[in-house]
Amino acid sequence: MHEKQTFSIMGDSKNKALIERIAELIFTVCAFFAVLAVISITVYMFINGTPALFEVGIAEILFGTNWQPAAEEASFGILYVILTSIVGTFLAVLIGAPIGVLTAVFMEEMASPKLSAIVKPAVELLAGIPSVIYGLLGIYLLNPLMYKMEIMIFANSETHQFTGGANLISAVIVLAIMILPTVINVSASAIHAVPAPQKAASFAMGASQIQTIFKVILPSARSGIVAAIVLGTGRAIGEAMAITLVSGSSVNMPLPFNSVRFLTTAIVAEMGYASGLHRKVLFTIGLVLFVFIMFINISLTKILKGKEES
Repeated sequence: MHEKQTFSIMGDSKNKALIERIAELIFTVCAFFAVLAVISITVYMFINGTPALFEVGIAEILFGTNWQPAAEEASFGILYVILTSIVGTFLAVLIGAPIGVLTAVFMEEMASPKLSAIVKPAVELLAGIPSVIYGLLGIYLLNPLMYKMEIMIFANSETHQFTGGANLISAVIVLAIMILPTVINVSASAIHAVPAPQKAASFAMGASQIQTIFKVILPSARSGIVAAIVLGTGRAIGEAMAITLVSGSSVNMPLPFNSVRFLTTAIVAEMGYASGLHRKVLFTIGLVLFVFIMFINISLTKILKGKEES
């Protein structure tokens, strides 16, 4: 009979050293390509996004409010587009983040195993739905409701331009729903990782379940929850297809019942036929979006580190 072979961590020192060097080389190459990808994207966006700033003027593009690229005297003001992305993303995160975090708390701390086994697959399924489906549901379910509300509020208005329900509110609601799976899943993982002895110590001190959740569990899982919100924010900023369908895609001041256009939808709506200076300005919009995402990620990371150090 053959003797059963067993694996031992103790082996020939030369083989171990060779394996360590190969692994180190592989990790270094992977890290190099990851950094190279980020640098390449950054350089590409700045090379293609800055020419229009000098041809049209930084102030006219970033602070202008008139977007008429096809007019005889073309104007390329994107201030309303930038404000729409900022306001829309902020409101979507303001709505979606608390719902997502509290849902994660419910799944991990309060739901029974049977109920949790139902909720978790439902959340995962929500994450797998294509964005265009959210847009279609928004068109056929959400926009009609918003239009009815719009008619009720502005029935006697002579200046309001009716949007058919395709407005900022519809876009914010769709974005808030779309970021839920990301916030829920990452927050649930962070909450699940909180050591059980911390919870037990809280209960031993006489704290209730709600007190334990808000005074022990959530503070301990803070870094993971902030990471979930950052990822959700990135999803909201970068979404285009669903927002194109439900927002109306018109350049206006980001008011609740106005048809609006986000930075992403501005690129999607016009890149197919744009040429010349118009196309260059669309690349500038992409650069603004890129810088916007970098600014948010860096700011939230600094805020997180500041709280952890305090």
